[in-house]
Amino acid sequence: MEQWNIWLERDLWLNVAIVVVATALIYSVLRTLVNTLHKRLKAWSKDQDGSWQHFVAMVIGRTSRALLLAFSLLLALRLPELPGSWQSALSHTWFVALALQVALWVDTGVRLWSRSLVMGKNGSSYNPVMTTIISIMILIVVWSVMLLSILANLGVDITALVASLGVGGIAVALAVQTVLSDVFASLSIGVDKPFEIGDFVVFGEVAGTIEHIGLKTTRIRSLSGEQVVCANADLLRQVVHNYKRMDTRRIVFKFGINYDTPSDKVRQVSEKVGDIIRATPKTRFDRAHFLGFDESQLTFEVVYIVLTSDYNQYMDIQQEINLQLLDALRELDVRFALPRRDLRLVGERMPVLKVAGLPQPAQSEGSSDSDQRLPRFS
Repeated sequence: MEQWNIWLERDLWLNVAIVVVATALIYSVLRTLVNTLHKRLKAWSKDQDGSWQHFVAMVIGRTSRALLLAFSLLLALRLPELPGSWQSALSHTWFVALALQVALWVDTGVRLWSRSLVMGKNGSSYNPVMTTIISIMILIVVWSVMLLSILANLGVDITALVASLGVGGIAVALAVQTVLSDVFASLSIGVDKPFEIGDFVVFGEVAGTIEHIGLKTTRIRSLSGEQVVCANADLLRQVVHNYKRMDTRRIVFKFGINYDTPSDKVRQVSEKVGDIIRATPKTRFDRAHFLGFDESQLTFEVVYIVLTSDYNQYMDIQQEINLQLLDALRELDVRFALPRRDLRLVGERMPVLKVAGLPQPAQSEGSSDSDQRLPRFS
């Protein structure tokens, strides 16, 4: 009480005038500095949205006028001699204002960062769901730390609050662990990027194009037209084949020719196959060999590379190779092999068929038509 009386006994209005004038001057100076720096950085970063100058300019532009005025007032209050209780209150006010302003700057920076990831550079962009989740988590941490630090600075015991928040967080995590597993799987998809929207993937019995990657599920438009919805956690447990990122295709195919083909023509078949593939656009010939002797054919194995990932183009190329291979084998008078079975009946008695106009086989004495053996045939 005595401190208040001592301060009131002085020229109160003079001190008030000094504080008001000093606050106005300091606010004008700080505001001018902030605006000048903001305009200069924006001018430097013109047409360069991803530059650090643009980033800093946007962060500085988030400076709160109210907090700037509070800083000016706090600086002005240092001019008159204040009671001790006021000095203690001002020190807490300094921290609160500074913490709020820093939180605003960090908030703006995180939002700009997440927006830049979604927009992407040079045509590359991140999953918007993933960037949104990460930015929200960072902002929750930033504002929570700011609030707890302000409470601690004001003398509030936050130990019990932090402990209760931890226990509550564990309880919530156990209750929604399935949802959280899918959410973290979505984050993993966004960070690791095994596939993106528009990619053609195959896993299990599903083959289709990625349409949407959400917090809990990924939606795929299958080849047959229906939409397949798969949980993110279940999707990451499987082996996913991403055909969108395939630059080339390695093609292996086989064909067989007749066993009656002479060896010199067999050699010519390999040469013809190589010539056909080399003359076909968007292909690179690897090899063509007489692989081995199969049950009904002489088997050839051909390997070549298709220099495109488009499946329709690959099928057009394979069709053209097959048609030219048909023509080439006809020119060489080489026939494709057909399945054939040789049947031999040994020691079985069968009646001899008598056909009019054909000589009948001679029969030995004591034999009958029904006793004749069928000769071996193939």
